[in-house]
Amino acid sequence: MDLFNETCFACSKIITNKYSTSFSTGIKSFDKRFRNPVYAIYGFVRYADEIVDTFHGYDKLKLLSDFRAETFTAIEQRISLNPVLQSFQQVVNQYQIEPHLIDAFLRSMEMDIDKTSYNGDAYKVYIYGSAEVVGLMCLRVFTENETTLYDQLLPKARSLGAAFQKINFLRDIKSDFEDRGRTYFPGVDFNKFTEQDKQNIEADIKYDFDDALLGIKQLPKGTKLGVYIAYTYYLQLFKKIKKTSANAILQRRIRISNAHKLALYANAVLMKTIKAI
Repeated sequence: MDLFNETCFACSKIITNKYSTSFSTGIKSFDKRFRNPVYAIYGFVRYADEIVDTFHGYDKLKLLSDFRAETFTAIEQRISLNPVLQSFQQVVNQYQIEPHLIDAFLRSMEMDIDKTSYNGDAYKVYIYGSAEVVGLMCLRVFTENETTLYDQLLPKARSLGAAFQKINFLRDIKSDFEDRGRTYFPGVDFNKFTEQDKQNIEADIKYDFDDALLGIKQLPKGTKLGVYIAYTYYLQLFKKIKKTSANAILQRRIRISNAHKLALYANAVLMKTIKAI
């Protein structure tokens, strides 16, 4: 059984490394005991998202429904032959991750299949389910079942997840709008996307970022640096987006180079060393 579990967590690690250099680098900065659980969470959410965004020509609702059923069966039975679900169910059971967080995430994935635009309420529901709850799952791991600390940091974790997701929306406007017909930001017409529209969105993101940083500084030992690295990557991406015109945002995807990420990583380590975070 140990070998089976080891290979399942290794699969989740491969998925993370293949899909996200930003998060995989941050995870490497966690104390060892936190790495596999976060790989497992990322592998789970990544594969659910793949169903929605990649599996064209297939019945996505059926695939996602099956994935949902398999997920909760794995959690209940504490076993799965699906390596992603096997590693995920272990983390869910060990750290007492609430079923309603998993359900909210999967409901947001379902929304992406049949919704192409979001009003104010749907926008909040989607961001909560697609991003904030993922942060809360990780927070359950980071706080290691200390309920008081979890409750204290919960609002800040939600702010960080929201900031990341809103930046993703801005970064991916071109592909979401042109390729998938999706518009996430309520009341914004991307056929007439203005600088004022962009600035309003950026002000909202800044509020989330500022709130999230307060929580990062209170994270337990062994987790703070990894989360701060992911934060700095997204903050730098946010700064680059702010310097880019609304029209240019519609034309290309804004990126941070690997060399720049390496420099940000080194600076984050320095900040941690001098106890500035």
